[in-house]
Amino acid sequence: MTTVKDELDNKEPVDDHPTEGNLSTITHNGDHLQRRLGIRQIQLLAIGGTIGTALFINIGNGLKDGGPLSLLLGWSLYSGLLGLINNGITEMTVLHPVAGGFVRLAGKWVDDAFGFMAGWNFFFYEALGIPFEITAVNIVLSFWRDDIPTAAVCSACIVIYLILNVLTVKIYGEAEFWLSGGKVAMIVILYSFTFVTMVGGNPQHDAYGFRYWQVPGPMAEGISAGTFGRFQGFLSALWSASFGIVGPEFVSMAAAEAKHPRVYVKSAFKTIYWRFFLFFILGALCVGIVIPYDDPTLVAILSGDDANAGTAAASPYIIAMGNMGILILPHIINALLVTTVFSAGNTYMYCATAPAFLTKCTKQGVPVFCVLVTTCFAFLSFLQLNDGSAEALTILTSLITAGGLINYITMSVTYIFFHRACRAQGVDRRTFPYYGRFQPYCAWVGLFGECLILFFYGYSSFTPWDVSTFFSYYTIAIIAPVLFTMWKIVKRTKVVNPLEADLVWERPITDAFEAALSSRPVGFWTEMGRMVGFQRKTVHTGAE
Repeated sequence: MTTVKDELDNKEPVDDHPTEGNLSTITHNGDHLQRRLGIRQIQLLAIGGTIGTALFINIGNGLKDGGPLSLLLGWSLYSGLLGLINNGITEMTVLHPVAGGFVRLAGKWVDDAFGFMAGWNFFFYEALGIPFEITAVNIVLSFWRDDIPTAAVCSACIVIYLILNVLTVKIYGEAEFWLSGGKVAMIVILYSFTFVTMVGGNPQHDAYGFRYWQVPGPMAEGISAGTFGRFQGFLSALWSASFGIVGPEFVSMAAAEAKHPRVYVKSAFKTIYWRFFLFFILGALCVGIVIPYDDPTLVAILSGDDANAGTAAASPYIIAMGNMGILILPHIINALLVTTVFSAGNTYMYCATAPAFLTKCTKQGVPVFCVLVTTCFAFLSFLQLNDGSAEALTILTSLITAGGLINYITMSVTYIFFHRACRAQGVDRRTFPYYGRFQPYCAWVGLFGECLILFFYGYSSFTPWDVSTFFSYYTIAIIAPVLFTMWKIVKRTKVVNPLEADLVWERPITDAFEAALSSRPVGFWTEMGRMVGFQRKTVHTGAE
């Protein structure tokens, strides 16, 4: 049997000192996508997919149902769980930055049927995110006036998304860079707002501090009362975290279009850990500080009982600003929310271009047919014309949550199989560009945690039993095994034997591409400096 080391030793040699012109004869990757995304674009694209409606609007549901302590615990726990999964997907993707990301890895190292299921699940997950964010755009715009034509907003978003995604990947990455920059600016403003107002910098000069953790209290009760009710409230906060906290999948999908993939992709994955803390954990803490979980406006709006239900006032931050009598800042935040939500939809559009039979690319490396099919899902945003934005958002949230959980289950299972293959073939994982520590234990814990959440996050549909609610929670979870079983029967696929798993795959292609680059990899701030005309005398090396 040919080993991994044998295949790597027998690959064609490459010129150690090529020029950029050599790239015309060297494949960027096995699927003809172009590697043109720089480190700043990769980093901000990852932020663009990470920060969206959930962090600024949907997080209010977790606060209302669980209270500030439950919200902080739930979002911290889920961030830690995803951190374990990120440890494994980083090792696999940095080694094999292939088109299709973790979906391709699943089909290569687990079972082709498993990859088929993972591919369609991720496609539905991202494609359904597009109408979700377009619906959210309407919600945010209605903060200023409620007579804005919903159909016009939907149409405008669809057209702009289509234009941005049929252009070359470099133009898309540049657009996403600036849109994501607005998200970071808004987070800084909201964190500053929280700190300044809690120490007395508000129109009432009220240093309220952690008052709302004392009255009405740190934990809200769920369906039941007492300790069990507070546990139910914690579960609600955890469910909201499973919808709002994302990250690894976006970097995995963008890896095939990154310059210097071994350096830039690894850097983007490693920053996910501090993004979990800065964006999600601190975000949950701030929301619980600025507004009580039983705030009448928050409860009424999220329950759909208020005349303003389905408006951007559903953002806990904007409600808190209104309670304090702050007049101008809510409009600034709302304007940034528009760019935030739009950017998240743009990222979903980019990442949803996955079905294999539509991956034929233009000369610019754009899978245009896949983009067109994905655009069709955006038209689901017009459903809000009949059902209303709030109801449409709730249904799409439930569907998307299940899809996200299955994505992370897929990553965990794939890593377990990958780790098993490495051990069976005697491969030293410490020689990889990124070595995930404490494996495969991290993958097993991640798999167990995600499966528990998937099985139980829709338990409220059983108390009392409600058919429509049940299917909104579990439709994707039912479709996934059906797709797996169907493909396995039709194609008669087999589980990959660890001794036969191809651990070389496209590594020689990636190695040759990186060797053919005359430009050396640079750091995020170096590239930012160059963008504004500042040239550093030294640049980062791959080892950095």
